[in-house]
Amino acid sequence: MDAETFAVEAGIEQDHWWFRGRRVLFQAEIRRLGLPFDADILDVGTSTGTNLRLLRDMGHTGVRALDSSQIAIDYVTQKGLGTVARGDICAMPYADASFDLVLATDVIEHVEDDMGALREIHRVLRPGGVVIVTVPAFASLWGLQDRVAHHKRRYLMAGLCARIAGAELVVQRRYYFNYLLFPAIWAARRLLGLTKSNIRSENQINTPWLNAILGALFRFDVATAPLLRPPFGVSALVLARKGRV
Repeated sequence: MDAETFAVEAGIEQDHWWFRGRRVLFQAEIRRLGLPFDADILDVGTSTGTNLRLLRDMGHTGVRALDSSQIAIDYVTQKGLGTVARGDICAMPYADASFDLVLATDVIEHVEDDMGALREIHRVLRPGGVVIVTVPAFASLWGLQDRVAHHKRRYLMAGLCARIAGAELVVQRRYYFNYLLFPAIWAARRLLGLTKSNIRSENQINTPWLNAILGALFRFDVATAPLLRPPFGVSALVLARKGRV
């Protein structure tokens, strides 16, 4: 991402409805795994630290983080959210079978070789280890945020699961989320495209009252999406496991 996009994210990730709601969702998925607090966890593509904030607040102590951008790493350091190594998701500086859990949330869409990234995640996972992958979904939602974040693609669930299976990871849970706001986000992106807005990020389109309303909707969304498994959503989540030898 560009420096301006990182700056916007760094300033809002603690309280913005989208980041807060995602942390609620990820917390529920991580708790279901029953990992000990000292489990070895990697947050890859850590950006400005939203997952590190989550893992810290959950009490996890065996956390490492990796990002390819020094700008992002500097923001994490300024916030006191931990140490982040600089590196490439397609060539991570970790030994084979190092981690019990890898979080790859909204990262592989930035990578030209997403299969290479998934194979590398498989390599660093221990047998029986888990990866949680989230990606932006549906090409029809392509818009400003994809451009400023330098996304390479948006995914459909079937294609995403095929890629994950191709990396020898076994899909165990999958669902779209942010389904309630799908029509509104589709319409807003069409409108932004027509007006040629010069805003730096969609995340800037917010006010305290809008943040409260969207936050309530999104909390309901992430609580129900794993149960309802809607056929569409702005994002897709897949939980997959590395087979035991």
